[in-house]
Amino acid sequence: MPNQSKDSKKKNPALQLIAGGTAGFVESTICHPLDTIKTRMQLRRQQSTINAVRARSSLMEPGMRNVSSLTEPKLRVLQEASSHAATKHHQQAVAATLGPFGTARRIVEREGFMSLYKGLTAVWCGIIPKMAIRFLTFEQYREGLQKLVGPPENGQEYSTSVNFTAGLACGLTEAIVIVTPAEVCKIRMQSQYNSLIDPSQLARRKYTNVIQTAFTISREEGISALYKGVVPTMLRQGCNQAVNFTTYNIFKKKVLEMQNKKELDHWQSLVLGGVSGGFGPLANNPLDVVKTRMQRQVIKPDRPAKYTGIIQAIGVIYREEGFLALWKGITPRLLRIVPGQAITFMTYEAVSSALIRRGYFSS
Repeated sequence: MPNQSKDSKKKNPALQLIAGGTAGFVESTICHPLDTIKTRMQLRRQQSTINAVRARSSLMEPGMRNVSSLTEPKLRVLQEASSHAATKHHQQAVAATLGPFGTARRIVEREGFMSLYKGLTAVWCGIIPKMAIRFLTFEQYREGLQKLVGPPENGQEYSTSVNFTAGLACGLTEAIVIVTPAEVCKIRMQSQYNSLIDPSQLARRKYTNVIQTAFTISREEGISALYKGVVPTMLRQGCNQAVNFTTYNIFKKKVLEMQNKKELDHWQSLVLGGVSGGFGPLANNPLDVVKTRMQRQVIKPDRPAKYTGIIQAIGVIYREEGFLALWKGITPRLLRIVPGQAITFMTYEAVSSALIRRGYFSS
């Protein structure tokens, strides 16, 4: 930052809300298709699970019976001989790659291009206030924590431990206030199979927009259903933001010292934001898989829930699908989060600087 006065202006809560909300809007609009792909991949079951719940899989067509594991490159349905028709189902051959590009192609071919943006309204309703809350609470927690522990010994404005703790606290806050209910609605909308190019399927879809989805879930399952997976969501968000803000500020400090500058260029914020954004998902992807499964399931009074808690869910997924199933969706998640964090930090820094330069937050 050019000077201490400008640094003080960037701590204005209104500025943090505006810049954070704008960053969330820009990032979600650009990156949402990758999130839809990640969700579909995480909801895919392996053969042992499909045999028990094949009719409930959102990724299957009628007649598809064999879903391969992560170690197989194709989904295959084997056509059987007519001599075994009495005891086995005839199946039509279907092949599609399991990777993110293959998943995207399947969604576009079967449901239309705009299906990649299913749940975007829920994301907007969630991410704009989420980003506003994230940057506001991070700065406020950081200020309060640094005053509590005293000035850092290295002469920097904030210590690494303070950045880590403030990131953890802001992640927990956003998970409780906005992320969990918004993601429950988003995942329900993303996981339902319907073609956006087929009017008859559009008319029959259960979830149409974020408000209707929230009311439907609350009416059928109770308001508490909007907080399914709140514990893994809190752990995921807390871990993500602790790692994210800590690594970003470490990298930012090093770059500014090397170049003897007060403020990063926009492209530098983009690169550092992307690099720091990749650390969190690598550490907590199992929590994201568990969260997605818990939020996707519909609990009915006469049917016990399959996933009841973090440890239990991890155990069920491990027994039925193997260890690697806990890392389903890591590729599209990285493809989603890395550019997303890059865009978020660049937009936040750019909007903050622009508003300050134009005098909207002058002292």
